[in-house]
Amino acid sequence: MLLLLQDAGLSPAAALNQNALLGAGIGLGLAIIGAGLGIGRIGGQAVEAIARQPEASADIRGAMILTAALIEGATLAALVFALLFKIL
Repeated sequence: MLLLLQDAGLSPAAALNQNALLGAGIGLGLAIIGAGLGIGRIGGQAVEAIARQPEASADIRGAMILTAALIEGATLAALVFALLFKIL
């Protein structure tokens, strides 16, 4: 990819910056997709578990919220890293 951007008339530093932005964008997109799939799966499985055992709904709901918060934290970290790549 670096060679393609250099052939397009960009300096090596600009080509490296473009590659860093491309990598940050792809990484952030994959993190967002993974978070969406993970939270969707957590919600679906929690609803199934509550349907099977309604008396344990409070425990299941608490575990679901904790796990979703951990996934959101990992996604936020990916966003911060992507922004750091954009700045540097």
